[in-house]
Amino acid sequence: MPDSTVHATSDSIQRPQSAAPAARTLETLDLREAVVEILARVAAATLLSLFAYAAIKRWLADPTRITLVLLVVGAFVTVGLSLFARVPLRRDWTPFAFVCAIGGTFYFLAVRLAPGIQLIPEAAGAALQLFGIFWELFAKASLRRSFGILPANRGVVSGGAYRFVRHPMYLGYFLLDLGFLLVNFGIQNVIVYGCQFALQVGRILREEKLLSDDERYRAYRSKVKFRVIPGVF
Repeated sequence: MPDSTVHATSDSIQRPQSAAPAARTLETLDLREAVVEILARVAAATLLSLFAYAAIKRWLADPTRITLVLLVVGAFVTVGLSLFARVPLRRDWTPFAFVCAIGGTFYFLAVRLAPGIQLIPEAAGAALQLFGIFWELFAKASLRRSFGILPANRGVVSGGAYRFVRHPMYLGYFLLDLGFLLVNFGIQNVIVYGCQFALQVGRILREEKLLSDDERYRAYRSKVKFRVIPGVF
């Protein structure tokens, strides 16, 4: 990945080597910040574990439900890796940003895990999910440890997955969610995923507002036109 990079979202950024540090480690925080950070990560790990237990229990009762296992894998990729992310210098703690970030991340707690209507075969849904997971991993690899849950400026990245769209992580989320929804279709899941998609759009717009203060990000935005889906959004 080139040294001069340019992207920043709640899931972002690698800064140029000459720039000021955009993130910190837990060891560099004061006591209050460290306690808040640790408690938040413990809470996230607990919620993730409870969800994984419930989902795996259902999968053991019906091992043909591959999409259920992949939903758990996707949750671990999304939330689990964020537990090891660096702490940014600046976060967006406004109520709107907080609701979008937390709701858009932990939505899986409201997903109906029981079988639903299969609009596409299980294998097709699993293929969509796998592509989404691998794409999300590619985006995270482009950022290394510069990602998280709340909107923040952790630096700027334009290499790797960020050459194609400005928020490639969300494309991975979308494919993962779509694969599960189309195989486990139902009223509850339609409502949950409808809210999830709306929250993610709000999250993206909020992140871009925060990042627009960075001249490097504005230059990056002028080169990479689309946020998530090329030619669409």
